[in-house]
Amino acid sequence: MIEMRTIEESKVETVHIVRPNHLNGAGRLFGGILMQWMDEVAGIVGSRHTRCNCTTASVDNLRFIRGAYQKELVVIIGKVTYVGTTSLEVRVDSYVEDKDGMRRPINRAYFTMVALDENDTPCLVPRLDIKSEEEKAEWEGAKKRRAMREKRKTEGF
Repeated sequence: MIEMRTIEESKVETVHIVRPNHLNGAGRLFGGILMQWMDEVAGIVGSRHTRCNCTTASVDNLRFIRGAYQKELVVIIGKVTYVGTTSLEVRVDSYVEDKDGMRRPINRAYFTMVALDENDTPCLVPRLDIKSEEEKAEWEGAKKRRAMREKRKTEGF
């Protein structure tokens, strides 16, 4: 029987407080710190979906929308958008949350994660059980992003 999982089964949300050691020279959250937090979320999403170790193969469309500053809360949400044979795409969105709970987007990226068995060899991933029109639209977008990644790989850029 083919294993299937829903998007909700592996969805992850983390919260971080921006501290002085997270700031760059301009007083904003250092992009590398945010990327680390996002990569960790993508890895957890991948591991939850596959129930094995996952490694980051690539990151697409890493887009910084606005900065985050000291003492702000950064909320990071990751979810599976697409699965292949041994890999999956994880969308990771980052927000600054104010004291009223309002979230403003600061970053979005798509991570390609590869599932690994106990010998660090790529292994099959469970299928994705698409439940809504939004999830289907995300799947279709992921297919286009995957095709672009393949084209870049083939053409060497």
